[in-house]
Amino acid sequence: MVSVDPLETNKAFAEQEEANFPFLSDESTEVAKTYGVLSERGMANRWMFFIGTDGTILHIEKTNHTRDAGEFLAAKLAELGVAKK
Repeated sequence: MVSVDPLETNKAFAEQEEANFPFLSDESTEVAKTYGVLSERGMANRWMFFIGTDGTILHIEKTNHTRDAGEFLAAKLAELGVAKK
């Protein structure tokens, strides 16, 4: 996950949510700008990038899947042939 929030904010959020995946704190917004997700308000859009092992972007999901993120992620990975459903 990439966030333009400060490192300490991201760390506290990850601990609060017991996240078991890494966060990238992109305070400079360099990564968000590179991927084209920086909004006019200076926040990163919540898009999902599915990147293959060769670095190719396989799919960009621009719909916010807050409530069904895990289910959607598993189904999309299976659809892309990256993981079993």
